[in-house]
Amino acid sequence: MSDETFDDQKMNEEGSFAEMLEQSMVGKTQLEPGQKINATVLQIGKEWIFLDVGQKGEGLLETKELLDKEGNLTVSVGNQVSAYFISRKGGELRFTTRLGSGSSGTAQLEEAWRSEIPVEGHIEKEVKGGYEIKLPGNVRAFCPFSQLGLRRLESSDEVIGNTLSFRITQFDERGRNIVVSHRVILDNERRQQREELMKTLKEGMVVSGTITNIREFGAFVDIGGLEGLLPISEISYGRVENIEEVLQVGQQLDVALKKCDWEKERFSFSLRDTLANPWLKVETSYPVGSTHTGTVSRLAKFGAFITLEEGIDGLMHISKIGGDQRIKHPQDVLTVGQQLQVSIEKIDLDEKRISLVPVRDKSDEPAETSYEEKTTGGMGSFADLFKKAQANK
Repeated sequence: MSDETFDDQKMNEEGSFAEMLEQSMVGKTQLEPGQKINATVLQIGKEWIFLDVGQKGEGLLETKELLDKEGNLTVSVGNQVSAYFISRKGGELRFTTRLGSGSSGTAQLEEAWRSEIPVEGHIEKEVKGGYEIKLPGNVRAFCPFSQLGLRRLESSDEVIGNTLSFRITQFDERGRNIVVSHRVILDNERRQQREELMKTLKEGMVVSGTITNIREFGAFVDIGGLEGLLPISEISYGRVENIEEVLQVGQQLDVALKKCDWEKERFSFSLRDTLANPWLKVETSYPVGSTHTGTVSRLAKFGAFITLEEGIDGLMHISKIGGDQRIKHPQDVLTVGQQLQVSIEKIDLDEKRISLVPVRDKSDEPAETSYEEKTTGGMGSFADLFKKAQANK
């Protein structure tokens, strides 16, 4: 083989290798300072951990960042770690998991500000307009009230003494004037959660959420990434008069997504749809003609609503309440919360309606002994109530 032929072959091999390398890098985006990525641990050294970061070169991360309080490594070769890209120095790709694990000077904090890398901060005390935050290296910073969380806290005692992640939003006077925000991090997390929800969330799905606020018309539920309304009518199959007697702020619960409108930013949930529908057993539990004990739950001009069990109410028409006597309003005879015996007269499953009639107490009826006893005997429980009500007028 001539030298010329050998040189041509070598050039072709080098060209082929360069092409393969170029092809392997297709689709890999340029890293930007502050960008967070998931990397794989390739090798662990005394001072540096080498990472596969999906780039041409390996990433470098200081080993001490992944040590626990006892000085033990928290990762092994092959593990995944989340890290922030800091810079390219001498062809090396430098990464950090979070600035603040140990002492740190203002130079490192300034780099965190420019690269938008989170730093750890200890909430020292409340000051005018916000909180004093101690950053790594005993550097003091200020966090406005509005920038500590997504919602204003009722008491500072809830957070003072805690350590949180902060983003440096202002870095002036060489570090003598630093403003930080924890809310920026939370907002970014919510945006990412929201993007994931837009891919997967569908009406009818059951999701976990936390009650953030209660109003007279319903409760607001946060499912992580978005907040929606749980209307009072969707809390239970039964009638709910006071939401705060059923739900509390901070309570976690599973709810079904009732409506999802991304364009109008409207989302509604249902707790009732996650519960067993009591009307599915009405025909077997409450057959026509059967007798039950109910509780007067509401009085209207046309009759009384009687609760047989949670989620199942029946109506006793006013014409059934007074017996042979006419009354102007059910409240003349009945009171809310009163228990009484009723009989199932009619069931309409399509309309979810049950008609009830009173059950007379036969022990109050006169025995078949004499005319005098017949005329002075009992008149039945509802009749007695009616008679007493008339006498009190």
